[in-house]
Amino acid sequence: MTEGVEVHQTQTNSTDAATAAVTRSRTSSLQAVETDPGSEEPHQQEDESSRFLEVQHHSKGGAEDSSDGPVAPDGGWGWVVVAATILVLAMTLAFPSCIGIFYTDLQNDFQASNTETSWVPAIMMAVLHAGGPICSVLVESLGCRKTIIIGGILSGLGMAASSFAQTIVELYITAGIITGMGFSLSFQPSITMVGHYFVRRRAFANALSSIGTALGLSTLPLLANYLLSSFGWRGSFLVLGGVLLNCCVCGAVMRPLGAKPKMEARPGETDNPQLKTNCLSISQEREGLKGRLRATLSTVVPFLRRHMAFDLLCSHPYFCAYAFGVSWMMLGFVVPLVYLVPYATTYGMEQDRAALLMAILGLINITVRPATALVFGLPRFRGSHNFAYLFATAVLINGLSNCICGIATTFSVLLAYVIVFGVSMSLIGSLLFTVLMDTVEMSRFPSALGLISIMESIMLLLGPPLAGILVDSTGQYAYVFFACSITGSTAGLFIMLSFYWLDRQKNREVKSSFTHKDIKMTIDCDYTPVPLQSNNVRDMETDV
Repeated sequence: MTEGVEVHQTQTNSTDAATAAVTRSRTSSLQAVETDPGSEEPHQQEDESSRFLEVQHHSKGGAEDSSDGPVAPDGGWGWVVVAATILVLAMTLAFPSCIGIFYTDLQNDFQASNTETSWVPAIMMAVLHAGGPICSVLVESLGCRKTIIIGGILSGLGMAASSFAQTIVELYITAGIITGMGFSLSFQPSITMVGHYFVRRRAFANALSSIGTALGLSTLPLLANYLLSSFGWRGSFLVLGGVLLNCCVCGAVMRPLGAKPKMEARPGETDNPQLKTNCLSISQEREGLKGRLRATLSTVVPFLRRHMAFDLLCSHPYFCAYAFGVSWMMLGFVVPLVYLVPYATTYGMEQDRAALLMAILGLINITVRPATALVFGLPRFRGSHNFAYLFATAVLINGLSNCICGIATTFSVLLAYVIVFGVSMSLIGSLLFTVLMDTVEMSRFPSALGLISIMESIMLLLGPPLAGILVDSTGQYAYVFFACSITGSTAGLFIMLSFYWLDRQKNREVKSSFTHKDIKMTIDCDYTPVPLQSNNVRDMETDV
C-alpha cells in the first residue's frame, strides 16, 4: 500500500514538473509576444504543445534520428509503411524480370534480334534507376506520398499503352521510358520513408522491406505466364498496367511524420532564390556573358550538391568505393534474370518449368530475407563496417554462382544454381540500402541514392544489350552467364578490399593521433606521477 502511494506521488510530482515546465515556457512565449509585436500567440502555443508531445514521446522510449526533424517512432504506423514498401518493391524492382517471360513472343512478333529485344528491359531498368534526381526534386517539393502516387499513375498508364505498341521503338518509349520513370518515382521515396520511420531498427526494417523484391520475383513470373497463355502478351501488358496502379494505394498510406523542418542557412545553398535571381539579373546586365555564366554556376552547383551528391565522390572515400563497386556489379546483376527463361527453353525445357525456376528464386528470397532481417538486427552487427563486408561477400558468391548456370543443361543443375543465386541475392537486397545508410548521413541519403542510381542506370542500360550482342555473335547463352560471373566477382572483391584498406588507413590515423597526443603530454609535463629516488633524497636533505 505504501509503495503504491509512493509510486502515485512520484507520478504526480513528475506530472506537476512537466506542467510547470510547460507553464514556464508559455510564460516566456507571452513575454516574447509583448516584446515583439509582430509575433503571433497561437503559433507559439502550437509550437509549445508540439514540444510537450515530443517530451512525452521521449519519456516513452521513442527513438530519434540524428537530424532536427520529427521523432522517428521505430514502430507503430512505421510497420504499415514497411508493408506498403514491400508491395511497391514487388511491383517495381521485380517487374523487369517478367520481361523474360514475354521475351520470345516479343522477339517473334516484332521480328527483332536479341539485341533489339533486350533494349526493352534495359531501358526500363535504366530509367528506373536514372530517375533519382527527378524523384529527389519531386520529393522535396511535393513530398514522398504524392510522388509515389504520381509514379503509380505513370507506370500503370505506360504499361497499358505498351499493349497497343506496333513497333519495337514504341515499346521502348511506353514500357521502357514511361513505365520505368513511374517505377523510379515509386520505389525511391518508399525506401526513404522507411529510413525516416526507423532509426534503431533501421537494418531490420530495410531487410524486411526488401522482401518485396522477393515477393515480386515469386509471383509476377507465374502471373505473367498465366496471362500470356490466356490473353497473349498484349492483353497481359494491359492487365499488368492495372496491377501497377496499386502503387497509388501504397503511396496513400505513407503518412509523413510531421511538418518539414526548417533548414539551416548554408552559404551558397539555401539563399533566397528570388533575391538571388534579382541580384544575378543586375550582374548579367553589367557583366554580360560573364555574369550569365556566374549565374548559371551559382544555381547549378547547389542543385547538383543537393540532389546528386557529387561532392561525396571527392570527400567521402567509403561512398566512392561503394558507389563504383555497386555500379560495376549492376552490369551483370540483372542479366541472368532476363536470360534465365530463354536459356532454359533453349535446351528443350518447357515454358512452365522455366517460369517455375523464377518462382523458386522468389520463394528463396522470401524465406531468406526475413531470417537475415532478424540476424542483422542483433547488436553485434551494429557499427563499424560489418554490413559492408557481408555485402561484398554476398556479391562475390553471387557472381561466382553464374558459372554453374553456364554449364547447366538439366533442371536439377539449374535448380542448384537458382538456390545459390537466390540466397546471395537475398543478402544483397537486404544490405544494399543499409550499407548506404551506414556510409553517409541520413540527411544526404536521398541525394546519395540519386547519384548511385544514375551510375547504376548506365550499367543497367548497357548490360542486357551487351549480352544480346554476345548471344547474336556466338549463338549461345552460356557466355552471357560467364561474363556476368566475371563482373559480379570482381565487384565483390573491389568493395571488400577497398573497405578493408580504408579501415586500415583510418585505424592508422587514429593510432598516430593518439601517439602524438601522448608524446606532447609527456613533454609538457613538469613532474612525474611516480616520485624518483633523486627527488626523495633531495626532500630528505631539505627536512634535515
